[in-house]
Order: sequence, then structure tokens, then C-alpha cells
Amino acid sequence: MGKSILVFSVVIVFIFSIAYATPGIGTFYTSYTPSACYKNTPEGVMIAAASDTLWDNGRVCGKMFHVKCTGPRNPVPHPCTGKTVTVKIVDHCPAGCASTIDLSFEAFSQIANPVAGIINIDYTP
Repeated sequence: MGKSILVFSVVIVFIFSIAYATPGIGTFYTSYTPSACYKNTPEGVMIAAASDTLWDNGRVCGKMFHVKCTGPRNPVPHPCTGKTVTVKIVDHCPAGCASTIDLSFEAFSQIANPVAGIINIDYTP
């Protein structure tokens, strides 16, 4: 009985996490410092820059996002790895940024083939 309840709970959490994911666009960058949130302090490599859509005058700094590739945005076939990555927002993607979340190269490589350069994503805070 206890095992059934645990499995049921996990399924419910999974369904709600999918239902609340927000679609967006993902790209990557390779120069991590200085950053808008942490200046010259390195914050590792599982990081990202937020577009104006998420930036909110810097209030998104330090927040963690779960990001998953959902498909291609260009002719590169099947770019997604099927994995999800968790990144910390450390920077602001400047106006005119092509993505919702600009991932570090390392984070992007976890969820998609870097040759694609730009992908469709789902993200949740």
C-alpha cells in the first residue's frame, strides 16, 4: 500500500511539472564573467542568462530553472538529448536576445546538440 501511494505521488508531481512548464527558446553563450548578477565572481558552468521576459529588473538573479529541449528551431535534425538541466540565472541576455534563456555552453550541451545553436525549450522555476 505504501509503495502504491509513493508511486502515485511521483506520477502526480510529474504531471503537474509538465503542465506548468513554460515554452520558450534556448541558445548558448561561452563567456561567463563578468555577469549582470555577480559581476566578476564565477558561479560555475551550470548557469544561464535571462531575457527581458524573465529579467524583472534583476529579481530573477540566483533563481534556479529546470530546462528541457523540446525540438529544433532550424534544420539540425533531432537536436534534443531527452535530458533536463537545472541552471542558475546569473546574467541578463541583452535586448534583442534571440532566446528566452541563454544557457551556458555546458548546460546547452546536456540537453541538445550544440551544432543546433538554437532550440525550443520548456522551463520551470
